[in-house]
Amino acid sequence: MTKSPRKRNKATSSAFSDSTLPDDQDLEDIFLQENPATATITVTAAEVEELSETEQRDRLHLERRVERAFFEAGKALAELRDRRLYRSTHSTFEEYCKDRFGFERRHPYRLIEAAGVVDNLIKMCPIWTQNEIEDNPATVHSDQVQILPTSEGQVRPMTKLEPQEQQEVWLRAVELSGGKVPTGRIVKDVVQRIMERTQVPNTYQIGEVCQILVKDNPELRGKGGCWAIVSGVNDFSCTVRTWNGEHTVGLQHLKSYNYLPAECEQMRVICDRIARIYSDSLEETAKSLLQLLGKLNRPWLTAVEEKLLSVLESE
Repeated sequence: MTKSPRKRNKATSSAFSDSTLPDDQDLEDIFLQENPATATITVTAAEVEELSETEQRDRLHLERRVERAFFEAGKALAELRDRRLYRSTHSTFEEYCKDRFGFERRHPYRLIEAAGVVDNLIKMCPIWTQNEIEDNPATVHSDQVQILPTSEGQVRPMTKLEPQEQQEVWLRAVELSGGKVPTGRIVKDVVQRIMERTQVPNTYQIGEVCQILVKDNPELRGKGGCWAIVSGVNDFSCTVRTWNGEHTVGLQHLKSYNYLPAECEQMRVICDRIARIYSDSLEETAKSLLQLLGKLNRPWLTAVEEKLLSVLESE
């Protein structure tokens, strides 16, 4: 029990046996070695170099280019699609975008839709200058400036709204963000409030037969004019069954045929018959026939159509 203290004292005394007693700096160094958590680090502040007027202008210009990147991409993609400038190498716009830019099927259309929204905001929202915001940040309000989106995600919730509603949503979102560019979440929340305010009751019923209206929705391309049978009723959309699958479609993209219950049942039987035999492996002639049957605007088959469908079923 008494040997450890003697050894420690001996080690301590030997450390200074051939020198003078430690001065204050030595004692401080020893203390810091034993108590590193109490050490104080002295940091010398570096002088921050201010930007020149030219550099400030260049920075603002480059920032604007970054912010408008998705907008410029959407405008360019729209022109590539509308002028079919992909036709020399690809049969469809979707294949071209995937091979050339690595875009999945839906992404180029989102950029195109976003560019359309930004175009509306540029035309409808008030104009502003960067100096007005920087000089008077506390007095800037959404009705005094034109703050534009900087990413596609901020615009996506507004793409299905009317131009006037898009302006209303954006100005409100900017106001909620304190005069800054709002996040996509804030924009989505404002859109949801407007939709709840203007909500039209969903009067469709399960089993009802409707026509699909594509309008400006690229997700419905190829389905325009097809009949569909309602299989689920949601707040702002319906889940419908068609001859080649199930889809969720907004109310604005549906039009009821107003068939009688017996006629709706006939269409359900036709839908089931086509769905059982349709596949991408069928010959083109057979697929074309089934696709035409999927766009009938009457709840029955002619004698010839019935025979052709029966032949395909037997084969």
